[in-house]
Amino acid sequence: MNNITMKMNADELILNALREDITSEDITTNSVMPHFQMGEVELICKQDGVIAGLAVFQRVFELLEEKIEVSFWCKDGDCVKKGEKLGVLRGDIRVLLSGERTALNYLQRMSGIATYTRSIVELLKGSKTKLLDTRKTTPNMRVFEKYAVKVGGGNNHRYNLSDGILLKDNHIGAAGGVKEAVRMAKEYASFVRKIEVEVENLDMLKEALEAGADIIMLDNMSVEDMKEAVRLCAGKAETECSGNVTRENVAKLADIGVDYISSGALTHSAPILDLSLKNLHAI
Repeated sequence: MNNITMKMNADELILNALREDITSEDITTNSVMPHFQMGEVELICKQDGVIAGLAVFQRVFELLEEKIEVSFWCKDGDCVKKGEKLGVLRGDIRVLLSGERTALNYLQRMSGIATYTRSIVELLKGSKTKLLDTRKTTPNMRVFEKYAVKVGGGNNHRYNLSDGILLKDNHIGAAGGVKEAVRMAKEYASFVRKIEVEVENLDMLKEALEAGADIIMLDNMSVEDMKEAVRLCAGKAETECSGNVTRENVAKLADIGVDYISSGALTHSAPILDLSLKNLHAI
């Protein structure tokens, strides 16, 4: 995540997170550290995993104090080990204390997503299938969570509702059927937009293909039906498998031959990676 991306998309979100944690002042810190004092604290890994979000972690402290100094001995995407020292921060001890929780919340959450994503990507190795995330993200965390998926080796589905056309069951119901929904989408959207249709059975799939859908999402279908769907879509549309995909069941989906597997679990069910700031001392 570069500086331009950070300032355009992340700074205001980080500031809001800081405002949530510090309404007016950090009473605890101000009571034990009423004046400026330079200090140093170490970033320690407490669990094996994949690190993600170092720039966001650093930015939390920079928004509190520009003169903060941060040195990392790893980069996003690196595998880290329990007990490993990942970096050191130097600056006003009051800033180090006040920014600690918010910075760690971002880093732990993003690293947890990257770790979980990497574990599923490993299970898909050797297949043509690419792993996608979804819009099932934490409110106001999407830019961070989708970035973490990419760090973990996954791919991003559409970022938001303005980013692509995906006709799901309720859109199809509102339009009056698959063919009508695709027709209306083609009439409304620019010709450069691909149209994806969610289907629940082979009859819906055939309708979507006849209507000219570009991507077919196979939602909660049996393995046998999905294999037949891939055969029917060959040369006509790309295929995406979706519906309660987790690390525990993704392996059996890899042999189906779909182009993509999307998993909301990447962002809504990944546990955090345990990290901490330790050994704070004055310098």
